[in-house]
Amino acid sequence: MTTRSAGETSLPPTAGCVVIGGGVIGVSCAFRLAEAGAVTTGASPRAGGSATRNPRKNAGVLLLERAELGGGSTAKAAGGIRSSFTSPVNVELGLRGLAAYRAFSRDFGTEIDFRRDGYLYLVTDPADVPAFERCAELQREHGVRSHLLDPGEAKKVLPLVETDGVVAALWSPDDAKATPDAVVQGYARAARAHGATLRTGVEVIGIERDGDALTGVVTTAGFVRTGAVVCAAGAWSGRIGELAGLDLPVRPFRRQVVFTGPVPGLPESVPLTIEMPSAFYFHREGPGLAMSFSEDDGVPGFDTRYEPGEWLPRLAELAGRRIPAVLDAGVRTAWAGLYEMTPDRNQIIGESVLLSRFFYATGFSGHGFQMGPATGELIRDLYLRRRPAVDIAELDVRRFEAVDTAPAEHNIV
Repeated sequence: MTTRSAGETSLPPTAGCVVIGGGVIGVSCAFRLAEAGAVTTGASPRAGGSATRNPRKNAGVLLLERAELGGGSTAKAAGGIRSSFTSPVNVELGLRGLAAYRAFSRDFGTEIDFRRDGYLYLVTDPADVPAFERCAELQREHGVRSHLLDPGEAKKVLPLVETDGVVAALWSPDDAKATPDAVVQGYARAARAHGATLRTGVEVIGIERDGDALTGVVTTAGFVRTGAVVCAAGAWSGRIGELAGLDLPVRPFRRQVVFTGPVPGLPESVPLTIEMPSAFYFHREGPGLAMSFSEDDGVPGFDTRYEPGEWLPRLAELAGRRIPAVLDAGVRTAWAGLYEMTPDRNQIIGESVLLSRFFYATGFSGHGFQMGPATGELIRDLYLRRRPAVDIAELDVRRFEAVDTAPAEHNIV
């Protein structure tokens, strides 16, 4: 057991901006803010300002993480990176993620195992085919090489898969995978190199305000005066919103994943494959597969115990029908993690109109890893009060105030 030095656990008394959350979203935001010199120790942003580099004095960008960097939902992310979304804003954010991760090892000196194995959606309900056709058309309008396949063509893409009951497939060959933890560490090193201060094992337990102005954050390690906060707390964002007197409709829901032993005949390249509408998915993990499907959301909560119960037999049924070779592989390990869900299963990114300089980047509903690079740039631009490169007006939290946001029955976003 190691003991951290006082220099590693002490907090600066003042920060220009406090980023809450050390997953991929938080470290991306911290890096982009620090890189741009966007944050000084004052309450207001000044483009071109320099970050204070002495962590025992004031800080420009201060990131606070209650556990370890990347230890929340990011640690259990599948690592998928795609542009195959159903709305223009998400397609654009996905494309930015693909471009950033493709160049990550060059730009950050960190190998992230970026692989372009593609995404393959297997459609089993004929009524869903027109919607997938529209999705493919939208994606092609943005330069994405998505197109519909017939079942025979889908089997050529992935001979391992059985196509009984499949009526069509959406194939996006340029989508990819990477290693989330490596990305987090790469962003964290770069953020520190640009003067950001990152603290782990520190939980935010209060947010102080004077009317509609932020004045500071209360933590388990003391008080930090600040005039700006970025909520990137993932599944815990609803609680952070409550501390600030704001409603961030982000709720945690458990998701379980099984990892198999070696699968006979497993090809080197396996696209991240999703059957619709069951939402059963699998992707290669070493010599075996990672597999899961989404249960009904049920009651939100922070319980991350793996409980096979009725879930594992249902998973085995789905897997046996679609990839029967996996039935002889056995279960090597399994875990449960948290999805940070919003009512419409799309993220919320913006600045509060009720509390000045309170920014939010959360509620990614399973898509946070692939949108991490773009989100850091968006928060940087919002902080600097300049127009983001992508129009994110529809991601504002106010969309939930008066609109029925129940997700579509077979939503693939």
